[in-house]
Amino acid sequence: MSERRIQAVIFDLDNTLTDFMRAKEMSITGAVDAMIDAGLPVARREAVDRIFAIYKARGIEHQRVFNLFLEETIGHVDDRILAAAVVAYRRARDGSLVLYPHAKMVLNRLLKDGYKLAVVSDAPRFEAWIRLTSLGLQHTFDLVLTFDDTGIRKPDPRGFTMALEMLEVQPQRAVIIGDWRERDILGGQKAGMHTVYARYGDEYSQYADKIDGPSTEPDFVADDLLRLLEILDTLNGFPAGE
Repeated sequence: MSERRIQAVIFDLDNTLTDFMRAKEMSITGAVDAMIDAGLPVARREAVDRIFAIYKARGIEHQRVFNLFLEETIGHVDDRILAAAVVAYRRARDGSLVLYPHAKMVLNRLLKDGYKLAVVSDAPRFEAWIRLTSLGLQHTFDLVLTFDDTGIRKPDPRGFTMALEMLEVQPQRAVIIGDWRERDILGGQKAGMHTVYARYGDEYSQYADKIDGPSTEPDFVADDLLRLLEILDTLNGFPAGE
């Protein structure tokens, strides 16, 4: 493997390895149904929209979203309704978070081929590890860096630079794959890495926490995670499939 040009692959987590927004929507919808069943006097769609409006204002990982929603909607936190929401949310979340097609196969192939693997995510540390562990990926990566570890968010390249230093890999010998041009791709390019746009994960709903800002063109585009293996072959100068 000494002749291989690429030594490391850095992954974004949400909407790159796992369909996070789909799982979030299913979890919130389940929580809303439970709250209505417990006596919430609000229509389903209105309630879902209000909750995602709070996420948009406070961040998609905000931990007290149901408390705020109830305060805004009925003027106080009704513990019976809150409990129904939390229990239903957790049940739906545990059943809806799944890997994208071919993710396990691609990760196993990369491990077998000796690549160093890392995750750089803007998610809170514990939430990222909950997702990785629930997906059975807690032992897959050489390194996992979250917002709690770096203190910065993409497209600031310092999280990527930190990962590369810890992996002891030069930027030109690393690839970043992520679903967000304005954050993953732009940040990866600033760090000097090859960039792969995970277009398959960029099919967001109306609730996507997107931001306006400068975008950039990736080096490669993937409509399936399996495409990453072909891209690595190209960067390494190997015929596809070798």
